[in-house]
Amino acid sequence: MSATEATPGDAVRARGGCLCGGVRYEVRGALRDVIACHCSQCRKTSGHFVAASQALDSNLVLLESSTLQWYRSSPEAERGFCSRCGGNLFWRPSGATPGVTSIMAGSLDPPTGLKVMRHIFVADKSDYYDILDPAS
Repeated sequence: MSATEATPGDAVRARGGCLCGGVRYEVRGALRDVIACHCSQCRKTSGHFVAASQALDSNLVLLESSTLQWYRSSPEAERGFCSRCGGNLFWRPSGATPGVTSIMAGSLDPPTGLKVMRHIFVADKSDYYDILDPAS
């Protein structure tokens, strides 16, 4: 993902970033409702489970990316994080993919207007919590 120049008239749907401000972004288009992923990789990178929205790459505008780093967590995906504060920000499929990036819901500035739509990889979740919401 590279920084994109804003086009006048593009409506900003959401803004967000990391804790230290080294990464800031805008979404200029639709955001998918949140999917909660309980897979072991998401648990290891976030310390719990990941709650992520998603946007088209063409709608994701990086305003500040001086500390954005990418880590290839598997042959199928890479994760974007802030190299200064460690903020977990993005997930995207590798290779020939539809141009989408998942955005960690906690990095979005509120109000988001989003809701959890479903849980995935529930069989991989840890044993210290239960999933009690209706999206499960």
